[in-house]
Amino acid sequence: MAKDQSFDVVSQVDMQEVDNAVQQAVKEITQRYDLKDTGSTISLDKTAGTVTVSAPSDFISKQVVDVLAGKLVRRSVDLKALSWGTTEAAAGGTVRTTAQIVNGIEAELARKINKDIRDEKLKIKVQIEGDKLRVFSPKRDDLQTVIAFLKDKDYGIPLQFTNYR
Repeated sequence: MAKDQSFDVVSQVDMQEVDNAVQQAVKEITQRYDLKDTGSTISLDKTAGTVTVSAPSDFISKQVVDVLAGKLVRRSVDLKALSWGTTEAAAGGTVRTTAQIVNGIEAELARKINKDIRDEKLKIKVQIEGDKLRVFSPKRDDLQTVIAFLKDKDYGIPLQFTNYR
């Protein structure tokens, strides 16, 4: 019997690229005429996986988020990787917006992806392994069909397909 082919479905973000994008965005908001003296800041906490934007008003906060989004797109970081929270009031009359960086696939979403793949009625096996899914099949064509199917679906997080063998 032939050995099964497999690949992994993961959701990972390159934190170095996020760090570079944040640094570029900070540089731009200190140099841009309309944002220069506003006192807006962007900070990245790598250990907690959060990006925090502080600004004097909601309007300026949205402008800073747009600048950051542009830098992330240029560095090939999917914007779905950031889950933005609500804007909240902070000290000194400023507002703060925090985004959580999505790393890994949550168990509930992994079960939903697993169910969607199984509903395709292909001869495949899916295993949930922590924060990733491993898909097995004796035929590579079935695996490529699953990859195309998952690329068409929107699960709210960026999906990558790795370890294809």
